[in-house]
Amino acid sequence: MGRRRLLAAGVAGAAALTLAPVSFAEAADGTTAGAPPQTGEETRVITGLLPTGVADFVYLPVEVPRGVQKIAVSYSYDKPGVPSGTPGNSCDIGVFDERGIELGGRGFRGWSGGFRTSFEISNSEATPGYLPGPVGRGTWHIVLGPYQVAPQGLNYRVQVTLTYGEPGPAAVRNFPPRRAKGRGRAWYRGDCHLHTVHSDGKRQPAEVAAGARAAGLDFMVSTDHNTSSSHGVWGEYADSELLIVTGEEVTTRNGHWLALGVEPGEWIDWRYRNRDDAFPRFARQVRRSGGIVVPAHMYCAYVASQWKFGFEDTDATEVWTGPWTYDDEHAISTWDQKIGEAVRGGGRWVPAMGNSDAHSAPQVIGMPHNVVLADDLATDAIMDGIRAGRSYIAETSAVELTFTASGEAKQAGIGETLKASADAPVDIRLDVKGVPNGTVRFITDEGQMHQESVGASGEGTVTWRTTTSLAAYVRAEVRHPMADGTPGQGNTMGAALMFGPMAALTNPVFLKKTGR
Repeated sequence: MGRRRLLAAGVAGAAALTLAPVSFAEAADGTTAGAPPQTGEETRVITGLLPTGVADFVYLPVEVPRGVQKIAVSYSYDKPGVPSGTPGNSCDIGVFDERGIELGGRGFRGWSGGFRTSFEISNSEATPGYLPGPVGRGTWHIVLGPYQVAPQGLNYRVQVTLTYGEPGPAAVRNFPPRRAKGRGRAWYRGDCHLHTVHSDGKRQPAEVAAGARAAGLDFMVSTDHNTSSSHGVWGEYADSELLIVTGEEVTTRNGHWLALGVEPGEWIDWRYRNRDDAFPRFARQVRRSGGIVVPAHMYCAYVASQWKFGFEDTDATEVWTGPWTYDDEHAISTWDQKIGEAVRGGGRWVPAMGNSDAHSAPQVIGMPHNVVLADDLATDAIMDGIRAGRSYIAETSAVELTFTASGEAKQAGIGETLKASADAPVDIRLDVKGVPNGTVRFITDEGQMHQESVGASGEGTVTWRTTTSLAAYVRAEVRHPMADGTPGQGNTMGAALMFGPMAALTNPVFLKKTGR
């Protein structure tokens, strides 16, 4: 087909370009009139060069005639050498069907990012990451996402093969139930950021569900990148003991976010940047579907992963992702600052979450995870608990916490508010299990106010007294010992860097003065 010229785009959202269309024969004799072939295949190959500075998304229209049973696509691109510190070529791929490429529209049929070099779609089945269904007549769009382009440009090659014939039976979609057995109002453990082969993970859904059970979790959330394709398989792996919640990791060019607890089959678009002002629209879509909006790994160093959309349209934020790193330390600091802003302005605060973001071995499912106080082991109840901040983050299921504030014959727990007169004693108490030689820190709007270590058994109770005039909120951290075995120190500049890795972290208890 030769190199294709670029045409103007017609897609709202991030910058996009549309290539010249690719046509297939409408008849077996090669003419453009008459009936299409009844059987057999046709293939077209498209090549081109994308220059540095090309749009975020490049659309290749494919004119699909009637009578097509399957569409198969493969692609490749060159990876020339680049100077040190210069991005090389990286290009994602996905597809939209004849219903169009409108932002948030109905045409989405799949996305595999840069994880796969080929995919197939038919009425009966599809490559993981893609949605099975009819291959309808009309203009389909293969979408290329060149998120890094070398100075030499990116030479691409796309091969499209149409197979003609009867469509075959419709695929069966087995969505998970939105409720499990549960224990009534109780603390439930769950990992809300997990990947499978339906995006860039290497684990099958069965392996992820087994890993969640092995980690002692009560629930898990499926969050494959930019696709809802895995939703239709989770019903096979859910049971009365494990609630499987449907979701998506929405991977934009200005940060990643988790759409948690959406209706099975719901898809959330990702084709926009902060400057496009589209994020609030899709946050509203998630909430209409019963879900919550959670920025993921906000300080991740990977390209396009840093969070740029702010927190006004979020319900919680992920502050601990996988094994503890400096990125998480930075996220905790930002989150704590946001709590202070909410207290000062009387606005809404954003609860913290922790998740594994596990893709494949040796990444551990459930390290860390959330322990949520919910009315039932049901999707809506779990989302309500997270949204209200009635949760803490634990490294493993061996870690257990109870955190309360008590004063004037009243008590408040995690995510709740204790009201007391300004100078009335307020007792802060943390009961901890499962962190041998751990260091407990109590942190308020003034910073760390109390530090105490527990013994080698990992079990203990730490208390501290304050008043509502001295502390607007109190939250707790439990840290492992430092590498040299010492507990760390928190009363000097840069204190957070002087502690060992996190073992557990609570959302705050708020303290509010009552008038007299």
